[in-house]
Amino acid sequence: MWSSIIAVAGTLLGGAFTALLQSRRERAARAERRADALRVALGELVAVLGDHRRALWHREDLRLNGADAEAVEAARAVTHATRSAVTAPLVTVSVLEPILTEPARRAALAAFALRDAPDHTALAARREAAITATDELVAAAGRAMAR
Repeated sequence: MWSSIIAVAGTLLGGAFTALLQSRRERAARAERRADALRVALGELVAVLGDHRRALWHREDLRLNGADAEAVEAARAVTHATRSAVTAPLVTVSVLEPILTEPARRAALAAFALRDAPDHTALAARREAAITATDELVAAAGRAMAR
């Protein structure tokens, strides 16, 4: 009789242990998928912020140098496309790692701030501020992913 009780208890404990291990493996796999998705979204966000910053720099440089309206309008169309490209990775980063919401938002706003610069000096300063904000986002992401 005791051998039957021990056998049943061993089977139950073995099943519970297996379920626990499986649950841990699934949790670890989910965390890894989330971390991979965050890395991809961060890479996309940093890339599109750089694209938008460059496109806005070009557009504003044309405007400040008095380029013809057609050239400025063509550059404006490019900046509209690059601006739209920021939205999806910005939202993804914010959803996957809420602690990065504010640094990501600051980086995006700093890139958008290149618009309507009063002169080349202000444009250059705004560009540097946008680069710094993006660097701060990358640093914050590194800290968040290291924990």
